[in-house]
Amino acid sequence: MNRHCIDSLATVGREVRADIVRMTAAAGSGHPGGSLSAVELLTALYFKVMRHRPTEPKWPGRDRFILSKGHACPLLYSVMARSGYLPVEELTSLRKFGSCLQGHPSCLALPALEVSSGSLGQGLSIANGLALAAKMNGQEFRVYCLMGDGELQEGQVWEAAMSSAHYKLDNVCAIVDYNGLQIDGDVEKVMGLAPLAEKWRAFNWHVVEIDGHDYAQVLDAYEEAARTGGMPTVIIARTVKGKGVSFMENAAGWHGKAPGEDELKRALDEIYGKGLGQ
Repeated sequence: MNRHCIDSLATVGREVRADIVRMTAAAGSGHPGGSLSAVELLTALYFKVMRHRPTEPKWPGRDRFILSKGHACPLLYSVMARSGYLPVEELTSLRKFGSCLQGHPSCLALPALEVSSGSLGQGLSIANGLALAAKMNGQEFRVYCLMGDGELQEGQVWEAAMSSAHYKLDNVCAIVDYNGLQIDGDVEKVMGLAPLAEKWRAFNWHVVEIDGHDYAQVLDAYEEAARTGGMPTVIIARTVKGKGVSFMENAAGWHGKAPGEDELKRALDEIYGKGLGQ
């Protein structure tokens, strides 16, 4: 991957991070921590990897994306807006009455979404259904599903993982945002996941482990997933909750808390460079 591509994605990612803190500050609520941790994963997906047409959201050949950890919707709304699905100016309507940007993704409010989501543990089952339908109908699209690590404590995830492998859904790519924190604290203290990669392998998945903030590794992982035949792929991305805003990083308290006015300015200063907060 050339340097220009990486720099271009980093530029978009910086705007996405700024959108997330602006949106949650304007709403006075929302989930900045788990949105910031997955910025590189979704920016690369929407701006380099997925086949999609923002001007034709229901184009049959599009790849599908499911945000299983629906509370991270500020991230999804931002990459969709930056891709051209909706005006960037609409982002600050997050969680407002009548807005298309609900607190969890709603395909009734925003039809460009594939599905309403946010009931944790259900996204991979939805991805499986879409992927199986594609195979039965002779369609070639791929299905990407972003999950949180705390979400993997849900039993339905592992039932879905068995199904993906059983039906050899090599058009499914699961992505785990492995930031190690959930709303109640350390994932390993609440309900341990380790050894996570071995568990997925035991369920007959191809496993790729990466630094989820390194665009080169992220892009290579998506390419490896697309090359892998006969079995689904999971990308286990090591990330930092609140990445890019120092006082939010590795702090479980920012799972579902909005920045105040001073915190917003400080966050934007850090994202854009000191003194450049907008």
